[in-house]
Amino acid sequence: MVHAAFVQVVERLIAALRQPLPGPAAHARMLPRARGEWPAGSGPDRVRHAAGLVLLYPKDDTAHVVLTVRSSRVRHAGQVSLPGGVIEPGETPEQAAVREASEEIACAAEAVRVLGRLSPLDIPVSGFRLHPVVGIATERPIFRAADDEVDRIIELPVRTLTSRDAVALHPVIRGDLTLLAPGFAFGGTIIWGATAMVLAELAALLSQRND
Repeated sequence: MVHAAFVQVVERLIAALRQPLPGPAAHARMLPRARGEWPAGSGPDRVRHAAGLVLLYPKDDTAHVVLTVRSSRVRHAGQVSLPGGVIEPGETPEQAAVREASEEIACAAEAVRVLGRLSPLDIPVSGFRLHPVVGIATERPIFRAADDEVDRIIELPVRTLTSRDAVALHPVIRGDLTLLAPGFAFGGTIIWGATAMVLAELAALLSQRND
């Protein structure tokens, strides 16, 4: 049986996705002070496209969203990300997001109901345009981290994103630099950068009135 609190979150999200998205206004809340430049040979007109799955599901009677901590074997090791990756030729963002979640955290594709998309987000330092795909599972999936890509899995309560003191500046390491960036803190982990920007738009949708 799906708990009523989770159903309310899903209903609020479905209604919000029918309205214009806040996009850059929500992203700006979590925009790092130094985002980096587009790499050589890339730019807004030559982006590579990627998809990430924003998957909500019930756990302990409340809505959670699943995130991954990238392993030392992949680019941006140690950073928190949505399950996701490059959109392959012939794929839609929805298909790519669900496929990547299956590959990275063993989330069964048939358990995911896609609700829609959040605003696309350019990530200059990587040369990608990220297409966040929102999905739900009516029961908590059984997750398993892919050893070669994912160090660990984070199950983040959605209420963490919408609390009054959710956002703070945190020191984060980027290459040889340490900088202050806005982020969400959970269990000793700082969620910042593109992932935090996507989650900020999710939080904005869940916080707005849909009268």
